[in-house]
Amino acid sequence: MNNHHHDDAAHPARLEAAVPGDEPRTGPLKVMLVDDQHLLRMGFRLILEGEEDLEVVAEAADGIEALQTLNALPPGQRPEVVLMDVRMPRMDGIEATTKVVEQFPQTRVIILTTFDLDEYAFSGLQAGASAFLLKDVTPEDLVHAVRVVAEGDAVVAPRITQRLLEVYLRGGARIEPSAAQSPSGGAARRARGAAGGAGTGTTDATGAGTGTGRPLPDGREIAEAMDDGVPREPLTQRETEMLFAVAEGLSNAEIAAKFFLSEATVKTHVRRILTKLQLRDRVQAVVYVFQTGLIGPL
Repeated sequence: MNNHHHDDAAHPARLEAAVPGDEPRTGPLKVMLVDDQHLLRMGFRLILEGEEDLEVVAEAADGIEALQTLNALPPGQRPEVVLMDVRMPRMDGIEATTKVVEQFPQTRVIILTTFDLDEYAFSGLQAGASAFLLKDVTPEDLVHAVRVVAEGDAVVAPRITQRLLEVYLRGGARIEPSAAQSPSGGAARRARGAAGGAGTGTTDATGAGTGTGRPLPDGREIAEAMDDGVPREPLTQRETEMLFAVAEGLSNAEIAAKFFLSEATVKTHVRRILTKLQLRDRVQAVVYVFQTGLIGPL
């Protein structure tokens, strides 16, 4: 069923240094494997421990065991990255990812699945995963993803972003907002109105827009689009343009070329966007744009 080649041109975005109390890592990067297939865990362990800077510190066969293991480990011995299967008995990878992100905010999750199906990508990204990879990922791409995510970056395969765009713009299946992120109908309508109404947004010489021929909403509309009680700061015009470029799946290099900026400047802007909107990483920025209706159905 899996006839797609893994796109290794993932576009990471540097995160604002995350959790107070983070300390520089000493020693190998710690990884946990969560999958109900013992042979797959063994294979991934061999790949990861073939690298001098990586160490598999724990394994689990399902989400419940994963959470029990994480709770039992002393904080200094907990993994920085968890490779999480989607389909497992007792507690699946999506529910487990949600709980890991909530209970262990310094631990990043990479979702793994055999199937290249949109629903898994959507659910995994919404749950707070920092990456989504297929199980037939090459060893090189697996190792790269673990390192990138551990450094506080998010791996977003352009193909996954493109599918998100296609589904949303065609009014197909939608990600259901979580209870903590449920935008009110009014907020969503305001956001869609901002995205579609003349005079509520502007474009500049770069031709920036929402990707649907509509002008950009202003920064305050974006900050207020998610009615979940979380205070967010308005974006500048440039930050708004870059947020939609991220949502379109552009890499930092492509965004830099589009706006005639250095990649370092783009990374700085992306960090500010994440900080202002209280978002975990680039993946969540993409989800935020779609969930709030900032890019609505055509």
